[in-house]
Amino acid sequence: MQNFDLPTGVILGPQPVLATFSSAATRPPLHPSTKDLHPPTMVNIPKTRRTFCKGKTCKKHTPHKVTQYKKGKDSLAAQGKRRYDRKQSGYGGQTKPVFHKKAKTTKKVVLRLECTSCKTKHQVSLKRCKHFELGGDKKQRGQAINF
Repeated sequence: MQNFDLPTGVILGPQPVLATFSSAATRPPLHPSTKDLHPPTMVNIPKTRRTFCKGKTCKKHTPHKVTQYKKGKDSLAAQGKRRYDRKQSGYGGQTKPVFHKKAKTTKKVVLRLECTSCKTKHQVSLKRCKHFELGGDKKQRGQAINF
């Protein structure tokens, strides 16, 4: 260890860094906004996709026809529907709670893939998006925007 002769009145240690901002508008943000990270874009999926088929005959990559999953019509013969209708019948008004606190503004998109050779179907879910298009026009580089 070396000994240094210091002049009197000198204080060693961490020096405070002073940053002054004239207004809150020029102050840097504490964290990046999520809107800046992910600009709103439309999801465009082609109508055919070459992907792996799990069918017993294929078990290899084949072209698949892509469609969007759609919920089927509710069956009147389902046990829950029969029980609900039985409870609702007669006098007494609404018997079960009606849900009102909807939180999500979008749904997850589900793709239904059908193998063109063996007709086996499987489903793939995508992330949430506001706008979804199946087989739309591809964006061209350097193309002028037409309104």
